[in-house]
Amino acid sequence: MSKQEFSIEAPRMQKQQLVVQVAGKVQGVGFRYFVRTAALRLGITGWVRNSKDGSLCVVAEGSSYRLNQLLQALKHGPSLSAVHDVKCEWQAPTGHFSEFSIRA
Repeated sequence: MSKQEFSIEAPRMQKQQLVVQVAGKVQGVGFRYFVRTAALRLGITGWVRNSKDGSLCVVAEGSSYRLNQLLQALKHGPSLSAVHDVKCEWQAPTGHFSEFSIRA
């Protein structure tokens, strides 16, 4: 593997934390279960919960590559949802999560 190939691949594997707020018709449509299923499939840890303002909050940790895949899924959501806005913030991972859960 050349140095150029390594530099392209390295960021994909870097662990990150992604904090996302998803707004729109995202409650009462199975969105939390959709997120959990996607996260488990991708090997991502963290949690998802409904927010009081009607949005959805996701905190996820994993490789940058996998988190970007999750972010793309969040932008579309399950079939009954209607995503209007997605705000995200990248942070250093905490390593506090061992699974992906749905919080009340």
